[in-house]
Amino acid sequence: MEQKQNNRYAIIIIGILFFVFGFVTWLNGTLIPFLKLACQLENDIQAFFVTFAFYMAYFFLAIPSSIILKKTGFKNGMALGLLVMAAGSLIFVPAANARSFGLFLTGLFVQGMGLALLQTASNPYISIVGPIESAAKRISIMGICNKIAGMLSPIILGALVLKNANAIEEQVKTATDTATKNNLLNELATRVISPYIIMAVVIVLLAIMIKKSSLPEIDMNREDATTNNSIVTKTGVFQFKHLMLGVLCLFLYVGVEVMAGDAIGAYGRELGMPLDETKYFTAFTLFSMLAGYIIGIITIPKYISQQNALAISAVAGIIFSMAVFVTTGYTAITFIALLGLANALMWPAIFPLAISGLGKFTKTGSALLIMGIAGGALLPLLYTTLKDKEIFSNAQSFLICMLPSYFYIFYFAVKGYAAGKTIPSTKIQAA
Repeated sequence: MEQKQNNRYAIIIIGILFFVFGFVTWLNGTLIPFLKLACQLENDIQAFFVTFAFYMAYFFLAIPSSIILKKTGFKNGMALGLLVMAAGSLIFVPAANARSFGLFLTGLFVQGMGLALLQTASNPYISIVGPIESAAKRISIMGICNKIAGMLSPIILGALVLKNANAIEEQVKTATDTATKNNLLNELATRVISPYIIMAVVIVLLAIMIKKSSLPEIDMNREDATTNNSIVTKTGVFQFKHLMLGVLCLFLYVGVEVMAGDAIGAYGRELGMPLDETKYFTAFTLFSMLAGYIIGIITIPKYISQQNALAISAVAGIIFSMAVFVTTGYTAITFIALLGLANALMWPAIFPLAISGLGKFTKTGSALLIMGIAGGALLPLLYTTLKDKEIFSNAQSFLICMLPSYFYIFYFAVKGYAAGKTIPSTKIQAA
């Protein structure tokens, strides 16, 4: 009974953290058009360095994060990660005052550094804090916290920083002198200062709360020691084939998730839709993901195993991606938003499937998986490069980024998750 209460307490704490993850992460969809206008960027390739700077931090900081966690433990590591995030938020103040795109990207990278540490700690924690076969269910609960915050953040930030965006855009275009134009852009840029200062204060308070909490530690060195006897013969994390395949799977998954959530606005702009409308499109995708998480909580593992849920999700992603390609206008936008439904159960399934059976290598394996989040940096940048350089059409560029990714995710769901394991795959299925 006491163990269950500790687990419940841990889930609540991690749920709060996932809310913070979602709020900060899904601001990018609003920041892309905002910074494109405020910093007068020439094209979407430049604007999508917002996602590049943010998600590449995971690639560079994931392994150092695992080293830090080994020294600090989970609780202190999470508190440290929050403080780093707060520092990144405060960089937005001088960035806005100078209207410096480089400083904005620096702030986003620092925020990503903090999130890399938090994600490296929290994802294996929530996977291991209960039975592995129900890990996808727990991560789905975390996903609801994440996506509710994600739905709120673009709406709140969009209302604050992109209010009357179309009118401002027209005024900037028609300004006859440099001083008038700069005044308009400076006023627009400073709109982010108050929200990011408030966010930094809240994050610092949360760090203090985590530091003073009684969040239980978990001994990862003993985890799964009885479920996979091959662990004792492994001398390095790279010997786990299913983990390596899982890292690539997570890379592609995060890429398609960011495409559906952050690139949906750019897709709409390419179709001629006004900024006052497209600034809210990210929320549509996240609402769709929220529905998917609820389905996961109800069905996993009682009615469907994690890997079967992943396979079904991948097939849905393939269908919706094709539908985006063959439609246009608001119908195409609707199908992009529905990709959120297809994506919802992917992280909750991929992470525990890839990390299952790692034993003492769990923290390092988690760090490698977190490195896979860099997919969110590269896939959207590939999309914007293909369309802006007119190598392919907007719809073709989108399909090229999405379809192969979903096919690989399907492969991992039906075969890759069990590659190299010496135990029957039913070990991680629902009983």
